[in-house]
Amino acid sequence: MEDRTSPSRPSGAAVTPDAAPVVARPGYYIVKRGDTLISIALEHGQDWRDIANWNAIENPNLILVGQELRVKPADGTASKPVVSATIESKPLEPKTTTAAPAKTDESLRRDPKGGKVAYSDQALAAAVKADEASRSGAKPVVVAPVADAKPVVDAPKKDDAKPATDDEFEWVWPAAGKVVNGFNDSSNKGLDIGGQIGDPVLAAAAGKIVYVGAGLRGYGNLVIIKHNATFLSAYAHNQKILVKEGQSVRKGQEIAALGDSDADRAKLHFEIRRQGKPVDPLKYLPKR
Repeated sequence: MEDRTSPSRPSGAAVTPDAAPVVARPGYYIVKRGDTLISIALEHGQDWRDIANWNAIENPNLILVGQELRVKPADGTASKPVVSATIESKPLEPKTTTAAPAKTDESLRRDPKGGKVAYSDQALAAAVKADEASRSGAKPVVVAPVADAKPVVDAPKKDDAKPATDDEFEWVWPAAGKVVNGFNDSSNKGLDIGGQIGDPVLAAAAGKIVYVGAGLRGYGNLVIIKHNATFLSAYAHNQKILVKEGQSVRKGQEIAALGDSDADRAKLHFEIRRQGKPVDPLKYLPKR
């Protein structure tokens, strides 16, 4: 049975109530009445477009109650950081490069007097010079290996470093008003911050806008930012939204105007979600 508010079904096999799984497999979620692709994405800390792609959903406004959706990337599909190629730290076995070795040189070629030299730029340059000397008829120069020579590995650049840990991740307050309702895991999944209609709403941390709209019941005009693989933040009840989906924003950038859409008063409802689970924003925001 289709639910009007539930996003649409993938192009795969039909799902019937009898065939619907009772318990979702790891990394999957079973659609319930009232779910939307946006709400499912928010609950699992994902971009709704990713969930649509993983499940071949062509129409995000049509999913079925009982449908099993992948909500975590399959093994190997997650984006991996680009790492510059590094030289393998395997010892280099030098080979004699004389053009026409005589039979008496076989033992020298099999077991060089210099021994096995660990790779280094200096050793490689010496090998090239020796090869050039042998080709010109000159006597090759034997270079003694440098003690404790180690392979040259470029230090990782700052951009290639691992994402910031939870403790290192910095947040700013999304609005200047006072907290009128605190976090409660069962009744209030974030903070309600009071204010006047039109007050600026700021991005609490840098990230990418993954949702803009009013398709999630109880949130009014909503903005969702994905900050990294761990954190999302949500900004609800806005009067006006100043950003678009797919846009990158910086920490402290104005993203909306505070409002009272789908709310009993002018306020910002602000959530931080860690891997999809609501957490108390006061544990992350700076004290004031």
